Amino acid sequence: MNAGVLIESFAEFARHKNVDRPTMIRILEDVFRTMIRKKFGEDDNFDIVINADKGDLESWRFREIVDDNSEDIWDHDKISLSEAKKIEPDFEIGEEVAEEVKLEDFGRRAVMMARQTLIQRIKDLEKDILFLKYKDLVGELILGEVYQILTREVLLIDAEGNELILPKSEQIQKDRYRKGETVRAVVQRVEMVNGNPRIILSRTSPKFLERLFESEVPEVFDGLITIRNVVREPGERAKVAVESYDDRIDPVGACVGMKGSRIHSIVRELQNENIDVISFTENLELFIQRALSPAKITSIKVEKGEGRVSVFMKPDQVSLAIGKGGYNIKLASKLVGYEIDVFRDLDAGEDEDVDLDEFVDEIDGWVLDELKRVGLDTAKSVLALPKEDILRRTDLEEETVEEVLNILKQEFE
Repeated sequence: MNAGVLIESFAEFARHKNVDRPTMIRILEDVFRTMIRKKFGEDDNFDIVINADKGDLESWRFREIVDDNSEDIWDHDKISLSEAKKIEPDFEIGEEVAEEVKLEDFGRRAVMMARQTLIQRIKDLEKDILFLKYKDLVGELILGEVYQILTREVLLIDAEGNELILPKSEQIQKDRYRKGETVRAVVQRVEMVNGNPRIILSRTSPKFLERLFESEVPEVFDGLITIRNVVREPGERAKVAVESYDDRIDPVGACVGMKGSRIHSIVRELQNENIDVISFTENLELFIQRALSPAKITSIKVEKGEGRVSVFMKPDQVSLAIGKGGYNIKLASKLVGYEIDVFRDLDAGEDEDVDLDEFVDEIDGWVLDELKRVGLDTAKSVLALPKEDILRRTDLEEETVEEVLNILKQEFE
């Protein structure tokens, strides 16, 4: 393989990979200088001239002529007079010899090795470019096409054929994928694993919901409405705090859209995730009231030093504040940045009871469902029955019933 064929094949490969000409020339020179150092030990007395467009390569070795008995005769940039005369008979001491070193002089094996090195350098460069490209896209919304569905992850490809990874942990639980379908997600992170870029996507990140609002609500995209905070239980419930700097724009109304047109498309994308859009305010108590909606609050006590808030409300509002699966109060706490404790506000002489849904953090949901199935939907209704009656009417085991009774008793102690 001569220099022309080698450079032409490399240049074509580089162009196919969208490598610019200066980078291509630099890689060629680096590889050829490596070959020179392996063969001659040093490369500082070599000039390399490359014209990648024409497939030309010239490599010139420059050495100073010294006397045959000179002590410098063994230096890499020196040549004896007798050796110089073999090249040109009229050379004299002190002159410089310019000698062309052809690619073929390095040997077939070295040339083939250079070809493999050139291709590998381009592939490595391509990986670096891909890594840097997606590093800049972290947190941004992208599209990918599903091409392989595995147990722990779904593999997608972007428009340029690059592999993207959507792990099981970053998928919404209700997501179902088919080969060839288009999926939207945000770039969660990019990492190098054994020299290969690994691009991780996410559909559970709060950033994903934020980017969906930007794509569906023009006022958010244009910056007229700012998203102050997003908290999610992916696939179940989310709360989004929004703010408008223009008094003429209702931030909540703009995000929801006419008859919910804007929010519905986002809800469908998130597998019917229930999204509460809340108007942000610096007034903490008002913000907490909005965050706990639809529950109505009687009074609030804020303990800023401890990062806790005590919220008092009528007994019939407590289950609304907690929400199905406890998601409402969990997300409200995250949204406002305070741990929220809910207390029942009882009038004088009012008989206190507690809805079973309020124990969702302490008792498994399926146990609560079994109790409600037989008409036991409050704490006192369960405590009013002997343990044997509960065992007879439900499919619960004795150990489970005892644990439930102990939790409910502690509530009234």
